[in-house]
This record gives sequence, structure tokens and C-alpha cells, in this order.
Amino acid sequence: MTQPIAARRIVIKIGTRLLTAPGGALDRPWAQSLVQQITGLTAQRCEVVLVSSGAIVAGMGMLGLRMRPASLPELQACASVGQGQLIRLYDELFGAHGLRVAQLLLTQEDFAVRERYLNIRNTVTTLLSHRIVPIVNENDTVSVDEIKLGDNDRLSALVANLVDAQLLIILSDVAGLLRQGELIRVVEQVTPELERLARGPRDDAGLGGMVTKLQAAKVATSSGITVVIADGREEAVLAQIVASQPVGTRFLPRPTRLASRKRWLAFVPQRTHGTIQVDAGAKEALLHQGKSLLPSGVSGCHGGFKAGDLVSITDAHKHEFARGLSNYAAKELTLIQGANSAAIEGLLGYKGYAEVVHRDNLVII
Repeated sequence: MTQPIAARRIVIKIGTRLLTAPGGALDRPWAQSLVQQITGLTAQRCEVVLVSSGAIVAGMGMLGLRMRPASLPELQACASVGQGQLIRLYDELFGAHGLRVAQLLLTQEDFAVRERYLNIRNTVTTLLSHRIVPIVNENDTVSVDEIKLGDNDRLSALVANLVDAQLLIILSDVAGLLRQGELIRVVEQVTPELERLARGPRDDAGLGGMVTKLQAAKVATSSGITVVIADGREEAVLAQIVASQPVGTRFLPRPTRLASRKRWLAFVPQRTHGTIQVDAGAKEALLHQGKSLLPSGVSGCHGGFKAGDLVSITDAHKHEFARGLSNYAAKELTLIQGANSAAIEGLLGYKGYAEVVHRDNLVII
């Protein structure tokens, strides 16, 4: 790893333990060091988005709690109090370097609804154009599932996808991914073996672990984004990463980068509304020939999905291998499945789309 990483736009995720000083308060000296490093990146014309954990722990300190609360209302109260402390700290520290910050609190729905997803992307892009550092966090005060999962690692991968980043840096209190005590420097692909190596311990401070970090790396690298997991307390860690120095574990991106819409279809957490089953010929055409899904290749459908809904595409063995936006409702598809596209008008009584799922609205997973 001798060549610097060509990264104009960088997403940096900060783990809870890095921001937590003994006793539960926010670690101001470490945060100062982080901000100084980020300022150095912006001076090199890099655009930085910060995904920061720590709100709940900061709130615990403000409320005098030593142990992470078990009840949802207590967790939400900690997040509500702590979020103000967190953004105030960042605002002060970045301000000392002449930079401004903006706060974005997001939930799964903000990513799952396409219009909201695009609005967030436009907002972040505009902030970056004004040299403002976006500070992103899960909206733990209302996002019940995310409080249970504690998955800001996944959030950082979604944000990296959202803003078309070239590099995702996940800073934690671990040196990277270990195999038998040895640090793995470079990972070409996240394999089942590596996933078995990962352990996700849950503790009173953060709920994340190497499991969620590997999941984030898998999503980001599949979208053509380089990922580095490293110890955030290592000196000048950000500059070392950008310069491709041997620090942490570097996950290499796939050579081809999915288009923005296809990244949204593939990786944003959203519920599919039904299933379209296809025959072997259609599967081959979708996987290896870059074709759209035609009615002739459909062998069945399940669920009450409507036109425009996200559906799973499965083979004869009910194995999901693709997802896409259906041009037809389930009740329409049952009438035209297996038919030639030229017969659609006669079967439905009106002229519909030639494709059940157009290639532009389909992604292989």
C-alpha cells in the first residue's frame, strides 16, 4: 500500500469508546486531535462527512448514569440530552479552525423512501460545497430499532453510498481485523471465513463490534468504496490512511461502481413487497447478459405488491438473486407471466410495459 488513496470525499465513522473518557464524559482532548486531523484533510481539498456515535454515552454522563440503561425511554432520554452535548463540542472545536458544522439526525425511513434519500443527498452536497462539515448520527430519540442494534457502522456505509464517497474510514478502539492475533492488512473480499473471525461483543458503552464493521465494509466495497478499519487513537491515523501507510485493515473496492440508484436498491434497508419467481433462462439473462426481466421469463409471483413496489427476484429454488422495481402489480403479472411481450395488450386489455422489471431498476445482489 504505497500509493495514496485517491479520495476527494471521505466519510469518517467515530466509535463510542473513542469519544468516551473515563467516568463517561466526552473525551475532549481526543476530539480535539480528531478535529485537527480532519482540518488537515480539508486543507488538502478533501470533503469530509463525520458519522459520530457517542450521544447516548454523553447523555449518560449528563444524567449521572454509570450503566447503559435497559429501558427504551431511558435510552431515548440519554440520546436527547447527549446529542446536544455532542454537536456543541464539534461546533466549538471545528470553529476554532474556521470550519462550521451541520447536524443531520437520520432514521432508516430517511434512506428507504427514495425522495427523502435524494433530499438528504442534496442537502449534504450543498453543505460540502460551502465547506461545512456534516455531523451525522442515528436519530436515537425516535429510532427504536437502531437503539437496539447500535449500528452506526451500517449507517456510515449507507452515508458513504449516499454521498458518493471514495473512502470510508471506521475508527474504533481496535487496530483492525485480526486473524490468530495477527492484523490483516489488506482484504480483497469479505468472505464467510472473515465473517466467522469477527466477534461482536456487546458492552455498556457501545453496541457495535467487528461484525457490524465487516457488514459495513461489505456494503461499501460492493459499491466501489475503499474501507479502512483502524485504531482511532493511533497518532495521525487519518493522514496515514489517506497516504496508504500500513495502518489498520484496508478493504479493497470492487472494480466496477454501481450507479447511485442501484446502490439504493441493493443496500438501503427497506422491505420488499413481494416476490417474482423466474425460470432458468431468465436468471441467466439477468445475471450474465445484462437484460431486463420480461414476462416470458416469469414463472410465478407472490405477495400483493403494486406497480412501482420493490420486489425480490428468485430462481426456481426460491433463492433471491436480484431486486427491482416492478412495472406491474401482482394481479396484473399473474395474467401475463410466461407470455411474450407482444401479447401483453391482449391479455390485460391495455398496452403496458414490455419489461416486468427494467434493467435500470434492477440490481443483482
